[in-house]
Amino acid sequence: MFDSILVKPDQMYSLANVDADGDGVIGLEKEEAKKAFEKLNKKLESLQELMYAEGKRKLLVVLQGMDTSGKDSTIRQVFEHVNPQGVKVASFKVPTPQEMAHDYLWRIHQRTPGSGEIVIFNRSHYEDVLVVRVHNLVPEERWQKRFEHIREFEKMLTDEGTTILKFYLHIDKDEQKKRLQERLDTPEKHWKFNIGDLKERAIWDQYQKAYEEALARTSRPWAPWYVIPSNRKWVRNYYIASILVDTLEGFKMKFPPAEEGLDSVVIE
Repeated sequence: MFDSILVKPDQMYSLANVDADGDGVIGLEKEEAKKAFEKLNKKLESLQELMYAEGKRKLLVVLQGMDTSGKDSTIRQVFEHVNPQGVKVASFKVPTPQEMAHDYLWRIHQRTPGSGEIVIFNRSHYEDVLVVRVHNLVPEERWQKRFEHIREFEKMLTDEGTTILKFYLHIDKDEQKKRLQERLDTPEKHWKFNIGDLKERAIWDQYQKAYEEALARTSRPWAPWYVIPSNRKWVRNYYIASILVDTLEGFKMKFPPAEEGLDSVVIE
């Protein structure tokens, strides 16, 4: 099921050929998928608790996508029941002056997961081959080199015990228009609306081209990219929860052994 949304390394990739609705791909109707997602959510909760207790594994989840693609709601809904002690979210916005004084991966490395942790990147180091490219913030010669940097950085993380899953939340331009309009029409969502989003929307095609190259050049067996159809939230949630559960089950984790002598302990 996952092969259809997996980006193959170094092969030409076109987001225009990917159905952002995606409901026909998963083979489930909406209500079936929602029920399946509820079960996956419970599995994820227990697997994450086991991972935290075992204290050996590290999981990095990278979320990227166009404005309104659903990064925040993915975190809220897919990770709704996990223990916040073992799950952290790192959001990467415009770099601070201190961050700008260092290399672009400096602020990223500090937020990667420790043993027993799941860390979710809400945007990530990929902004430095996306935004900087589209807005010409650095010369092409400079951002082109970053593809190799990123591949090597992620390989180092995986060699040191981190599992990496990268999700591109794929919506089409019509869906983005609908979501932006909803923010504008709903007073409670005005805080989410940024006039700058309209400027970014105007260069949609440039962003799509930048994403296509980034996905193809940095999807690797040890750090794969999945393009998640995200026009429909129930499709998006089902896919991501399925991949997470499949990955965590593959860890073959065990609770740590209990202290010796517990069978003789009596609580007075």
